[in-house]
Amino acid sequence: MQPYLLSFLIFTPLAAALAAVFIPAGAVKSFRWLALLISVLQVFVLLQLLVAYNPAGGLQHVEQQPWIVISLGAWGVFRAEYFVGVDGLSLPLVALSVFILLIATISSWQTIRQAKGYYILLLVLNAAIIGSFVALDFLLFYLFFEFMLLPMFFLIAIWGGPRREYASIKFFLYTLLGSVLILIVMIGLYISVHDPSSPGGLVHTFNLLHMADPSNIVSHAIFDPHNVWRLGPLDARQWAFLLLFFGFAIKLPMVPLHTWLPDAHVEAPTPMSVLLAALLLKIGGYGLARIALPIFPDAALYFSSFVGIMGVISIVYGSFNAMASKDLKRLIAYSSVAHMGFVLLGLAAVTPEGVSGAMYQMFSHGIISAMLFVIAGVVYDRTHDRTISHYSGLSSRMPAYTAMVLVSFFASMGLPGFSGFIAEILIFLGAFKSASTNGLLHESLAIIATSGLVFGAAYYLWTLQRMFFGPFDLKGGIQPAQITDLTLREYIQLVPLALAALAFGVWPQPVLSIIDPFAQQFCEHVLTVGKSVTFKL
Repeated sequence: MQPYLLSFLIFTPLAAALAAVFIPAGAVKSFRWLALLISVLQVFVLLQLLVAYNPAGGLQHVEQQPWIVISLGAWGVFRAEYFVGVDGLSLPLVALSVFILLIATISSWQTIRQAKGYYILLLVLNAAIIGSFVALDFLLFYLFFEFMLLPMFFLIAIWGGPRREYASIKFFLYTLLGSVLILIVMIGLYISVHDPSSPGGLVHTFNLLHMADPSNIVSHAIFDPHNVWRLGPLDARQWAFLLLFFGFAIKLPMVPLHTWLPDAHVEAPTPMSVLLAALLLKIGGYGLARIALPIFPDAALYFSSFVGIMGVISIVYGSFNAMASKDLKRLIAYSSVAHMGFVLLGLAAVTPEGVSGAMYQMFSHGIISAMLFVIAGVVYDRTHDRTISHYSGLSSRMPAYTAMVLVSFFASMGLPGFSGFIAEILIFLGAFKSASTNGLLHESLAIIATSGLVFGAAYYLWTLQRMFFGPFDLKGGIQPAQITDLTLREYIQLVPLALAALAFGVWPQPVLSIIDPFAQQFCEHVLTVGKSVTFKL
């Protein structure tokens, strides 16, 4: 197994961003090719990761080095590590990130205005996204998590649409609120957990693996299961789970914490909408599966029905808003809210099928949502108008574009043969199974969630009928000469995404074989440890 592959993925774009500082601002082509070169190099590194990965081997490609070590005297030792690795949860998301970042780089090819700043921020965002998915030290994860905030804020605020300042500030404030909630719990966990491998004095740790083991909790600490501290009806561990849950739910996003997303998508440039929907939203689901549920399994079981209900509300509410949307990008944004609701439902079930479905949903939705936002960008680049009612009969003038729209819409609907179907059927199976195996979710939640499939078909088919079929007609001052079919660059973006949505719908086993061992271990940990901690209380 080759060492330092993960570090190469993280630090190569950072090194390129530093090198770009010294390139003259007018050399636009240099910035384009530099960003493309980094994305292509990351693809080759990813292939090495995938070839060397053993699905049954657990955590792999681990890199662990001391980062910060400070003696605190009688208080013990403060220690944080550069600790990264991949397993069945993170590897599919790392693979998705490398693929989508390449698509976003190609999508950015026409960016000319302030290109130097744009590509430097894109490269920094690249490193932060991958770092978040591989970090196994909570402080390191938080650092990468926060690093994503600033590049995306500026990329929307400077290169976005007419209301970009409002959208970027709203995005910043919501995400910052989520970060503060997570920070509070991170501090409490650091105080409550010690490193069992360190001889001698007490060494506190940010190691996420140690945090997930209740035997490493310091006696009488705030998150000690035997601590009698309570605030209202809940104990400290339950409050901590809620803070983490809402912190990551903002990023997911979950209703009613979702309102920043439609505004951010509508105003963001197309490449940033692609990254936002395909990757940044997945940090929310990843944080729940990596941090919130494994570290506080007792609270996760206690709130499982609540999490499942919020997932169903997100599915239904997001679908209704998508149906009422007049802007194509806003419709896709609300469909993302609905699809992320399925992730919550799958995690709440705590069954191997449900968790595998939730993980596969994040992977699948990353591909499909990227394609949807590229499609929205195609028509906007030509007319600067995304109003659905301003278009009719586009299939007669844009047949190739219409074919790509059909693929993306059917994939997002969860039609059999596409990756979305595999994810959703696993989530439904897991949610139904939960009632009979662990008693966490009622069957009615799964039944109500299936309505999301009907609503999804409704708003996508209605959009197809209005925009692409019937007589050719344009409104809002759009000229027929502006309506042209796909360019070569747009084919390069859309064809790989369409093939991926089809390939992972027909043959999902390569991804599921990586996810399944993690899902089994995850469910066993949450149920076994969660019930034992609850019993002690």
